[in-house]
Amino acid sequence: MLNRLTHQALRLACWSGNRRFQGQSHELERVQREKLQKLLRQVPVQGRPAIASWEEFREQLPLTRYSDWRERIEAQRQGGDRLSLSPLVRYQPTSGSSEKLKLIPYTRDFLAELDSAIAPWVGSLYRQHHGLRSGVHYWSVSWLPESQRHLLDGNFNDDSELLGGAKRFLAAHSQAVPAGVALAGGAEDAMFATLAYLVARDDVRMLSVWSPTFALQMLDALQGWGDELVRVLNSGDWGQRRSSLSNLAAPHAPARAGVLAAALRAPAAELGLRLWPGLALVSAWDTADAAPWAAQLRLRFPQAAFEGKGLWATEGVVTIPWEGRYPLAYQSHVYEFERISDGTVLAPWELREGDEVSPILSTGNGLLRYRMDDHLAVTGFMGSVPCFQFQGRRFGVDLVGEKMSPEAARQVLADTALAFDLEPVSLIAVDAAGAGRSRYLALFGRGLSEAAVLPAPDRIAAAVEAGLRRHFHYELARDLKQLEPACALIVEDGWATYQRLAVGGGMIAGNIKPEPVRRVPLPVLMRELPEAVPTLQGAVTAPERS
Repeated sequence: MLNRLTHQALRLACWSGNRRFQGQSHELERVQREKLQKLLRQVPVQGRPAIASWEEFREQLPLTRYSDWRERIEAQRQGGDRLSLSPLVRYQPTSGSSEKLKLIPYTRDFLAELDSAIAPWVGSLYRQHHGLRSGVHYWSVSWLPESQRHLLDGNFNDDSELLGGAKRFLAAHSQAVPAGVALAGGAEDAMFATLAYLVARDDVRMLSVWSPTFALQMLDALQGWGDELVRVLNSGDWGQRRSSLSNLAAPHAPARAGVLAAALRAPAAELGLRLWPGLALVSAWDTADAAPWAAQLRLRFPQAAFEGKGLWATEGVVTIPWEGRYPLAYQSHVYEFERISDGTVLAPWELREGDEVSPILSTGNGLLRYRMDDHLAVTGFMGSVPCFQFQGRRFGVDLVGEKMSPEAARQVLADTALAFDLEPVSLIAVDAAGAGRSRYLALFGRGLSEAAVLPAPDRIAAAVEAGLRRHFHYELARDLKQLEPACALIVEDGWATYQRLAVGGGMIAGNIKPEPVRRVPLPVLMRELPEAVPTLQGAVTAPERS
């Protein structure tokens, strides 16, 4: 009864934001212009005359990326000038293009902007999926890569932390997993604790994750850790993980331990259904590179509806799922869009159906005209508010959320090639497309090396892996075992090999240009580059000169 009342209170807390989102959907231009004026009162624009209109804002301020703000953010962290007059709450870590780590300021105004997107999203969830009105929900809690735990200081990415105060309090009382799992000693222990809490409940109604590969990895881990989880649930003690999980009380649920033991004896595909037959909804990315993994996840939870995610990033929100569409979160930030075909920057009310664009955000944390480098297609309108479909990242590759940029790939290739006297060619993102875990393959040519025998290929692969792990999201994906370790392949003619892969993937030979990172489906790689098969199977090889 208490749980149902909590959900009812949360629905009511989201009501006003949801009503505003729907009610003002024909007033996009007015809402956005007013948001800009409010933003400019909070964000000092140094060295420029006062900006009085949207048009002056667009003309006077340049488009930016994190590199344009890095020094000012660091100065602010050291007590210098603030980017925004809004009180600072914390810095949220993420990774970037050329930056190994970005620290995004989260101010009170910025969190209110995110809350303005979550309220209508949650309201829509409750309306469409009545099963969510009882039981407990799992909103993903992400943890930092283990090498960067010193940055944690409470800055874990807990979805419920994006809610406003009252809604956050209510959401906390309907969560299956405490946010403190992010404080575990390592990613493996955090995942183990997450599974223990989930399995301990028979009333899980929603699983909300970002990458579908993460949810699939949890299901695989359930089988691998099955006996240990049964022991923990029977005893209420973490056992050998006690020190790593000392901040958390182990769940004690002997009856559920029996359910898990029985479920583990059934076919693996039935595990999710047997453990949580009342699950009402699974939410995860389901577009672009995530599509094949999302299809697998749907099959693992046949009892539940499935909803794709909107476009969220640490730097802000662009779209939310709402009544089966993905409209612009126009009540949150100030938005512009770069038309990909010609670079023209458009206001959101200037978009037309069929436009392919990249979003630009100006937000309450002080980051103005910030380029997101995502590729969106306008699919229609909710009133005057554009709706979108995510097409993928404009630059780089994102197989499971690792956000591998051309700059990062180029640097790792160059450093490794210099260290081993090789020719850098490309970092190949080997997309398993649901047939196992993906990985990165660094492709090198022998270059001018005259050595009869090259350095041990496993040393080269280790150097590539170490370089990639310096980037936040790649390291996190590896910690969570969403990606296999990087490997390396050295060939006699790097450019010819690269062209062969590109042509095999459907490109016209005359249009191929070298790219520092390139996504290649596993079947294409195995067909066009069979010499890479032993490498992918763990026997990293390189050609030797006689």
